[in-house]
Amino acid sequence: MSITPTVAEAGATAPPAAKSAGRWWTLGIVSIATFMLMLDLTVVNVALPDLRTALHADFADLQWVLDAYALTLAAFLLTGGSLADRLGRKRVYGIGFVIFTAASLACGAAPGILSLNLARGVQGVGAAVLFAVGPALIGQEFRGKDRALAFGVFGGVSGLAIAFGPLIGGALTDGIGWRWIFLVNVPIGLVAMVLGTLRISESRDPAAHRVDWGGLLVFSAALGLLVLGFLRGEALGWTSAAVLAMFAGAVLLLVLFTLIERRLGAAAMLDLGLFRNRTFNGISVATLLGNAAGMSAIFLEVSYMQNVLGYSPLATGLRFLPLTLMLFVAAAVTGGLTATVSPRLLVGTAITLMSAGLFLVTLVEPGSGWTALLPAMLLTGLGMGMFNPPRSALAIGVAEPAKAGMAAGIGETFQQVGIAIGIAGFGALFQHRVTDAFAHSAAGAALGPGAVAGGQAVAAGAGRELAGSVPPPLRTAVEAAAREAFVHGLTEVLVGCGAVAAAGALAGFLFIRTRDLHESALAGAELGH
Repeated sequence: MSITPTVAEAGATAPPAAKSAGRWWTLGIVSIATFMLMLDLTVVNVALPDLRTALHADFADLQWVLDAYALTLAAFLLTGGSLADRLGRKRVYGIGFVIFTAASLACGAAPGILSLNLARGVQGVGAAVLFAVGPALIGQEFRGKDRALAFGVFGGVSGLAIAFGPLIGGALTDGIGWRWIFLVNVPIGLVAMVLGTLRISESRDPAAHRVDWGGLLVFSAALGLLVLGFLRGEALGWTSAAVLAMFAGAVLLLVLFTLIERRLGAAAMLDLGLFRNRTFNGISVATLLGNAAGMSAIFLEVSYMQNVLGYSPLATGLRFLPLTLMLFVAAAVTGGLTATVSPRLLVGTAITLMSAGLFLVTLVEPGSGWTALLPAMLLTGLGMGMFNPPRSALAIGVAEPAKAGMAAGIGETFQQVGIAIGIAGFGALFQHRVTDAFAHSAAGAALGPGAVAGGQAVAAGAGRELAGSVPPPLRTAVEAAAREAFVHGLTEVLVGCGAVAAAGALAGFLFIRTRDLHESALAGAELGH
């Protein structure tokens, strides 16, 4: 660690006099870590059928493979960013790498579904730290147009991981087994940890107070209950006592957290003054709604490719390449624009394109092939690629450099909570619509009391298995009804996703303003208002 204080340690807000020799190493290491983290949000989905067979898991067990990671990831993001500002960003980032890599090893070696889900929870804690601190490390090293370029690369890598997830997961699962979707993180994590120790510069808030342990615990518990309520709402019933208690507990804990932070003032883990910043509120709402809609769509489209069209994990990933390539190109181009084009225009336009792409899923019909999804894929990929670079830059641009970790943490919190809530909420709506459509079909009526259970099986992707389990005279009708119900649910829910994304675009257009950004984020840039 250098004896000379970095810009963030010195509390400076102007660009550094000399550019750090290791800043491109920092960008590379953070990008590698982010690729791993975003990959783990998508890569697991294509391996779920293999996990079910290998670990003798039921549907609820498989839900927890996804939910355990999403739950702890969302709950500990702000905690990771706040601790990094106080204890040192490089130090906390290294700890996050150790946790994530060790948990990935435990996931790959898991002897049963319970141990896998516990390891996934720990993996989410490490991911939260890496997600929260990564943008702050980039922000401390880059200013002005260089920062725009850096966040363009960062956003492009994030987009690649989202889009390539099905392809990489399919290749690993089909080629060498499901355990390698986790084990592949281990060698990459070890190399990145060594490089991070040697190349990343340390920084922290020079006026940092003691750790706000009360705020950390209360906020993490509040987010945990909130996300858990959404994750379990469909299974337990949205009006059940357990789910209502989760939501009520989350609200009460968030009120308590606000009181704690107000009492602590400057020593608080979250600067509540950010919520008086119009641009902070605008990008937060846009991030929450955009991710809730976009990521839910990808998960449902992957399910459609595999479970209705019958493609293998690898074949599904290959057919997502149009979205992948569009997303990557859009992110790379947008990164160069963030220094010269109004962030309001970039964010609003990006989410508008996402919304339009989601509405185009209505082109899919029960008899369609995969190419019916192409228009939706291309437009959605364009929007998602455009969105990532300005989102990451704005997340830390609203705060002074000394609080970059906290700002990045709360920005990533809105992103990951949006993903978790979106997948849970839209997933529940999808399950309900598919079940209802199948149960009210002629084939469903022929199944009698088993119609609802049959519809639930269709929603879970087991339509072909259901058709194979009924008497031969009903098989053709059941298979056709299952396909029609699935497509009906897909198009209806993705129209809802498009509407949510449109609301996010409106928030971006109305509330994001360049003049609300901190002067350090404007250095060297020429942005419109």
